[in-house]
Amino acid sequence: MYTPWAAFFSPEGQRLLQKCIDLALEEDGPELTALGLFTPNAYLHAAIRAKQDTLVVGLPVIGPVFRALGSPFKWQALAAEAAPVPAMTEVARITAPAVAMLKAERVILNFITHLSGIANLTACYVRELEGTGVRLLDTRKTTPGMRWPEKYAVQAGGACNHRKNLAEMLMLKDNHIDAAGSITAAVAALRARYTPCPPIEVECRTLDHVREGIAAGADRIMMDNMDGPLLSQALALVPEGIETEVSGGVRLENIRELALTAPRRPDFISVGRLTHSAVAADFSMTLLPA
Repeated sequence: MYTPWAAFFSPEGQRLLQKCIDLALEEDGPELTALGLFTPNAYLHAAIRAKQDTLVVGLPVIGPVFRALGSPFKWQALAAEAAPVPAMTEVARITAPAVAMLKAERVILNFITHLSGIANLTACYVRELEGTGVRLLDTRKTTPGMRWPEKYAVQAGGACNHRKNLAEMLMLKDNHIDAAGSITAAVAALRARYTPCPPIEVECRTLDHVREGIAAGADRIMMDNMDGPLLSQALALVPEGIETEVSGGVRLENIRELALTAPRRPDFISVGRLTHSAVAADFSMTLLPA
């Protein structure tokens, strides 16, 4: 499921990532402390270390950060991207001008700690799904401006991406359906509007919604905040050839039970907390002797 950094970031993804990096550097403003302490030709050598057992995710951001600063630099990865490492492992070394190094430090660490934390949490959920055949999805509950790197981190943790934007899949949520008048009317309008039509997913909260979504020809039925007998009945209604997704109220403690719903298991379970509630992993950057 994991797509390496260079393959994951399409030209559009690279553009959005660069905007995120540029904004992070702009937020910090000039590094007046370093500018007051070092001459332009002073260089520093630094190591990034994991301070806990963790997946290492986000190391390739080092290059774009220094290039955004217009600074010469050299860096070496000492751990494989998306690989697990034990605490106190040195994962990268960097050589760069002192002012650039000290300005880039926090921006680089913010990316790596955040993305590694998302991957760690995702991996915990993926382990709970082992052997079920159910695939874990993220959602659009991402940090504004960080959609692409956060979804990359989800893949690094072993899960799949739902959609990166509103065009990859057409998703009829309750407000869309209410405004259109019905699930049937909404699906028909979308099919008439787009040729070819992107896949259509319908968010359903009742068995009647599920039946209507199936009859309307939806490509995927989402069971929203259903559990127990209701979820079992809803999944059983969906014929083969139409995908099913369970969402809402999913926790580490109940995801396996939801995945093993009988008589039909869901194809996907989506979890918003993968991106909106992951705890940052602990990494640090320390200087090395010249």
